[in-house]
Amino acid sequence: MSAEIAFTDLHAFRRDLLYAVRTLERDEPPKGLAVKQHLEADYGETINHSRLYQNLDELVERGLLAKGKKDDRTNEYQTTETARALLEAATKRRANALGLAVEGGAER
Repeated sequence: MSAEIAFTDLHAFRRDLLYAVRTLERDEPPKGLAVKQHLEADYGETINHSRLYQNLDELVERGLLAKGKKDDRTNEYQTTETARALLEAATKRRANALGLAVEGGAER
């Protein structure tokens, strides 16, 4: 299922969620609230709780995020290999279109 997903199949909010989780997971898998705060800083507006978690769950169902339990009340999220490959390819395409060089690949 997830191998058939193209980056362009995802609407902008879901793409932004993937980028946010990827950015935040470098320290540790982020919880939903951290992802929400990251996006709110980027968007300059409040992100609806329901919108956030419905879209996170959809990305989990599509195999782009893994969802784990941080504790009894809190979930944490990580990008999957499929998501990291989609993000890296999209980033390289954008950089190439802008004439920017991209070095190295993703860690982790």
